[in-house]
Amino acid sequence: MDKQGPIHYQLKRIPREINVSAETNHGSTQDGVRAIGVWLLIICAMVFAMVVLGGFTRLTESGLSMTDWRPITGWLPPLSEAAWQAQFDGYRASPEYLKVNAGMSLAQFKEIFWLEYLHRLWGRLIGLAFAVPFAAFVIKGRVNRGLMLRLGALFALGGLQGLVGWWMVKSGLVDHPDVSQYRLAVHLMTAFLIMGLGLWFALDLLKSGRVACSARVRRLSTLTLVMVFVTAFSGALVAGLNAGLIYNTFPLMLGEVFPSEGFQLTPWYLNFFEDIPTVQFDHRWLAISTFLFVVAIWFMSRAEMPNVRTRANVLLGIALLQVTLGISTLLLVVPIPLAAAHQAGAVALFAAAIWLRHGLNGAPTR
Repeated sequence: MDKQGPIHYQLKRIPREINVSAETNHGSTQDGVRAIGVWLLIICAMVFAMVVLGGFTRLTESGLSMTDWRPITGWLPPLSEAAWQAQFDGYRASPEYLKVNAGMSLAQFKEIFWLEYLHRLWGRLIGLAFAVPFAAFVIKGRVNRGLMLRLGALFALGGLQGLVGWWMVKSGLVDHPDVSQYRLAVHLMTAFLIMGLGLWFALDLLKSGRVACSARVRRLSTLTLVMVFVTAFSGALVAGLNAGLIYNTFPLMLGEVFPSEGFQLTPWYLNFFEDIPTVQFDHRWLAISTFLFVVAIWFMSRAEMPNVRTRANVLLGIALLQVTLGISTLLLVVPIPLAAAHQAGAVALFAAAIWLRHGLNGAPTR
């Protein structure tokens, strides 16, 4: 057996990439298909930046500074003192001002307003960056029916994400000066889903190399991708509950494997979503388990083709960085730059897991 894997696996390319150019109306060229793939990668990069900006917005407690939602007319910030005062008056009626920031000046309000405004503006720019090229590609006949369904689904998810964002903000404008951790998690994971699907579609269009590998590596890569997604979801619950501000020790939680204050809610299943000690415990061990899955893939990939090994190396490198960021964020009691970097690391790890799994799609089983 060759050191690169079983002989019958060697140098096999799996011809299952979507042949968009052959099916596209009016005979779209390969260059046109590649242009769509590159455009989708740009959209993914914009979504990545959106998640990072959203992390800063949440960590600086700026997300509730805008108490209205004007998806069509809200492109411009307040342009006069009267407009600023009206915006500030709306905020002064919110629970966050009344219970947390009472006495805040207009100048202080502007400091938190700008991050939320930029977050919303960037979301609008992503929508524009998607809609205009999408329309152009359709007009030029470069989008076939299958690709139209894929791109249409992405566009719909983007519109849904705007609604989910406002749905999340509204939860912090009623009684409590905090958004629902459930809605925060849905908002974050919708962003993950948009970026993940966009990346997968782009890799299809760019005909990213798919290679043969063992069935166990393929299965483990799928499970690892799911674990990264679930761990990120649990991290959103941690963020929504501010659960990272307690038990700032590692690996034990103030000397205990599982904190004695945890798992106190009834019914029992609420502990996994609403009990702060339990939620932090869950996130820790999901993260550790995910890292172990990545290490296992890395070891197993050494017997696979170079393409697989390269992707596994990238995945392991990002996982090591993400674990370091997570532990540092916890031990230093959630400093904003580290916490934002940790959130960005989660997106990068998810992208690397997709890149690995996509490269194995369609490989033969043993």
